[in-house]
Amino acid sequence: MNIEMILKENNIRSTKNRIAIMKVLEESEASVTAEYIFEKCKEKGQKVDLSTVYRTFDLLEEKDILNKFDVGEGKYNYILKNKCHKHTIFCHLCHKEVQIDCPMIQVEEIIKSKTGFTFIEKEIKLRCICEECRMNQPLNERKEIEKWKVSKK
Repeated sequence: MNIEMILKENNIRSTKNRIAIMKVLEESEASVTAEYIFEKCKEKGQKVDLSTVYRTFDLLEEKDILNKFDVGEGKYNYILKNKCHKHTIFCHLCHKEVQIDCPMIQVEEIIKSKTGFTFIEKEIKLRCICEECRMNQPLNERKEIEKWKVSKK
């Protein structure tokens, strides 16, 4: 990944601190905290303030380069978008397709932060129905769907 080119393509001024922060993000296997980036930069001899890390994260998120995950209790983890993959969900009735970012990264981060558990295997099966098909269902079936939706929250 050419960090300077990514910054330039997104009209972000290339600075030593931004490059150092992006390098740590690129080297990280999983999502990380701002404090982790701050400590890694410090270990590498780069003088980066924690506030600079947060400002850089805000800018990268605004430019759609970085994903931010709420892991609860006012804490967030971050990962470069090029490290995330997509899933295609489709309506069980009309087969309309929509592409979404993988939600499992956020689920995994929440579980890890709350329990300390790490996934060793993941398997999820979703059956979806789009809003249009849901609204076109007979009222009694729609109520069943609504009841399911409320009870699963």
